[in-house]
Amino acid sequence: MVSYAYPPPLLHPTASQNTSAFLRTIILFFIAGAAVASREFAVVRFESIIHEFDPWFNFRATKVLAKDGFYEFWNWFDPTAWYPLGRVVGGTLYPGLMVTSGLIWKVLQTLNIPIDIREVCVQLAPAFSGLTAFATYLFAKEVGKEGSSESTGLWAALFIGIAPGYISRSVAGSYDNEAIAIFILMMTFYLWIKALKLGSAMWGGVTALFYFYMVAAWGGYAFITNMLPLHVFVLLLMGRYSSRIYVAYSSFYAIGTLASMQVPFVGFLPLLTSEHMSSLGVFGLLQIVAFVQLVKSHVPPKQFKSLFRGFIAFGVTLAVAGLLFMTKSGKIAPWTGRFYSLWDTGYARIHLPLVSSVSEHQPTAWPSFFFDLQMLIYLFPAGVYMCFRELRDEHVFVIIYSVLASYFAGVMVRLMLTLTPVVCVSAAVAVSSIFETYLDPVEPTRVTPIDTSAGSTDLLEVPAGSAAGASPSKKAKKAAAAAAAAASSEPSSSTAAVASRAPGGKFVPGIYGLDSRMIPTITFFFLLVTFVLHCTWVTSTAYSSPSVVLASRNADGSQAIIDDFREAYYWLRQNTKEDAKVMSWWDYGYQIAGFADRTTLVDNNTWNNTHIAMVGKTMSVREEVAYPILRKHDVDYVLVIFGGLLGFSGDDLNKFLWMVRISEGIWPEEVNEQKFFTSRGEYKVDGDATETMKNSMMYKMSYYRFSELYGGGPAQDRVRQQQIPAAGPVLDTLEEAFTSENWIVRIYAVKKEDNLSRDHRAANAFAGGKRKKRAKVPKKAARRSA
Repeated sequence: MVSYAYPPPLLHPTASQNTSAFLRTIILFFIAGAAVASREFAVVRFESIIHEFDPWFNFRATKVLAKDGFYEFWNWFDPTAWYPLGRVVGGTLYPGLMVTSGLIWKVLQTLNIPIDIREVCVQLAPAFSGLTAFATYLFAKEVGKEGSSESTGLWAALFIGIAPGYISRSVAGSYDNEAIAIFILMMTFYLWIKALKLGSAMWGGVTALFYFYMVAAWGGYAFITNMLPLHVFVLLLMGRYSSRIYVAYSSFYAIGTLASMQVPFVGFLPLLTSEHMSSLGVFGLLQIVAFVQLVKSHVPPKQFKSLFRGFIAFGVTLAVAGLLFMTKSGKIAPWTGRFYSLWDTGYARIHLPLVSSVSEHQPTAWPSFFFDLQMLIYLFPAGVYMCFRELRDEHVFVIIYSVLASYFAGVMVRLMLTLTPVVCVSAAVAVSSIFETYLDPVEPTRVTPIDTSAGSTDLLEVPAGSAAGASPSKKAKKAAAAAAAAASSEPSSSTAAVASRAPGGKFVPGIYGLDSRMIPTITFFFLLVTFVLHCTWVTSTAYSSPSVVLASRNADGSQAIIDDFREAYYWLRQNTKEDAKVMSWWDYGYQIAGFADRTTLVDNNTWNNTHIAMVGKTMSVREEVAYPILRKHDVDYVLVIFGGLLGFSGDDLNKFLWMVRISEGIWPEEVNEQKFFTSRGEYKVDGDATETMKNSMMYKMSYYRFSELYGGGPAQDRVRQQQIPAAGPVLDTLEEAFTSENWIVRIYAVKKEDNLSRDHRAANAFAGGKRKKRAKVPKKAARRSA
């Protein structure tokens, strides 16, 4: 008879199965609802608005798709971007995000549900977060161990639904490619595991279709491109080749590669770039292995060994020679700088300052892992360890995913996004195992001696609290009965794992009693509650503030909205000509185009390093050097971000050194970073600032008239905590056109050439009443002329 720590529910097996299925469905719906609701803080606290920078281009492109149709969107050339070059938009983007939103909007319109395309874009990320929770549930269910796979899936769905590491890129208004990419990523991985288990060409084909969706949606598709072949390669090294692997990967690679080449921005890259060679190489290796297996089944062992050695030598030589030839001849592009920056964190700073200047491309600080994952970060290794214990094919996949994602997340902040799903799955494996162990009501089997009078050490296993089973003698039965009686007389709420107390008894590890189950269960439940609270706090405070609308606290604790960005963009839209050209640093290009609908010189696409360097040079040099550049590019207005008054640290002066470095890479003889540092190597903007710094356009546009706010005396820069001299900079070629309420956005109009062909400094001096003095002619010279 089985002993229970607490009475289990008495249900018929069919009823129990149906009840479990019903509860799983309800729980999944609640998890999806929690995932969506937790991403609505930005809408509740601010308003329904597109966030950040890149989402503004995606929103603008989606409006073109919804208004003009797919054909116009696909062939869209934007002359207002990267002036005077323009941009072939249809061939330089991943269209999956826009097409997804356009289809949803079209379906809603067909159903006579009137909704603006902006609302679809704002709510797309929260909606797909619910789908991501479901996809993660399916994937984790395949990974979980027998008997607890469903609970593993539910825990994984819960974790991914509220984990800040994923929420950071999927709040309402975060209309970026990652909004749908993580759902596609997890769905592709689930389908791959399914195809691998079944050896099904159909599942492999469905995996390829989702891979195509991923290629169309996000540049991070390269992670899948290299992850799946690496999984196959490791399985081959482990000696786990089977026809299932061959069918699954071959169908995936053939269909997936052909499908991915239909995206114009990708084209023939799967066959021409080094980043895609691993998938091609593993596909070829798999064909060789399959051929070898076929030959092995038809050739005697001795002959096969000779053929195998010769074939391997020939194949390796041919593959290496072909790869070298294709690379040297330029048929296969070498590794890109972005690839090298993943392995050498200092590479981008030296060779790719433009890439390194992006904050999300910086290495991840250790506290960020706890901030974005909380308790999951220490459950993560436990889950990976449990995968090692079983080590099925899908567990090998999770282990490889864990190692790669952990490394890349440490190299680049942005890649925390790809680490979060596998952390959630691994943590779910650990948590489900813990609860399965401690919530199991069945008590372990106790062990009692069968003969103590003769000093025998033979043991007999009996269920706790029951009489002994069959025994070789009456003495054994009596001893077992006595032990069972002694065990049953102990309280059921024993506080430790207990073995039989009979003389000569052996300690058997196990969980005995109710309290020994309740203590760890309550402890983990408390940790899970703190996890939920942490996720809610991080989401509401750190990840739900749109960058275009800032918030602070007044002295009385009330919220103060800082709306300088929209104020400035609205001024541009209402007070400038439709064909006005605006120069700013590339960070704000998409927002200017989206909010103000004005032509920009550079934007967040960053495809032309020289054009961006030109803007950086203009900001770094003296007025008389910058003015010809401004006129050459028909610039009407220059926009800068200044946070010195309010303490906004994300201003252009804090980014200024990156502008200098990028422009120095193109014009080292005209721009030198060292000249912006003092003799002691300090970056100063106060009275100790270098002359090069004080004469730069960025310095002048930032601090122009700043001292007037302090009554003409020394001004205080609250970001850099430095005092600015009372005698502020003077502008000759620019004039102030607009300054926002809190001085965050400053816009300057570029003056036209002087009608009398004077330089602007002389013209300004004359206008200010300072006439140019005539040069005195010496008396001797006057006499000679006479």
